[in-house]
Amino acid sequence: MDVEPRIRVVIAKPGLDGHDRGVKIVARALRDAGMEVVYTGLHQTPEQIVRTAIQEDAAAIGLSILSGAHMTLFAKVIELLKENDAIDIVVFGGGIIPEADMPALREMGVAQIFTPGATTQEIVEWARSAIPARV
Repeated sequence: MDVEPRIRVVIAKPGLDGHDRGVKIVARALRDAGMEVVYTGLHQTPEQIVRTAIQEDAAAIGLSILSGAHMTLFAKVIELLKENDAIDIVVFGGGIIPEADMPALREMGVAQIFTPGATTQEIVEWARSAIPARV
């Protein structure tokens, strides 16, 4: 029985942000594009997100942050990935993130940032080109 490799993504809402409409739309778009998507739900800690990504053998973590805590939360997720020898997991995100913060986020290891107005097609195309498929 041959198993076709698929892109496996954990989508998460870290912190106290309670708005999840956009992240659910992104999760559905990735799933509809043939990716395996695990949506962790609201109010996740960075520890919970990284643990889920490792347990699910995810190739990527997508974070949706609208609360303004993006610098802290992205940094903590990346730090935990390093501590768990899982830095090969691609981290990307979206939400209300000021342009001025994007260079620092990219420097810390965030592969891509999608801001309001990004289309689901853009996100899917980026994911297909940047996230490795796994069996």
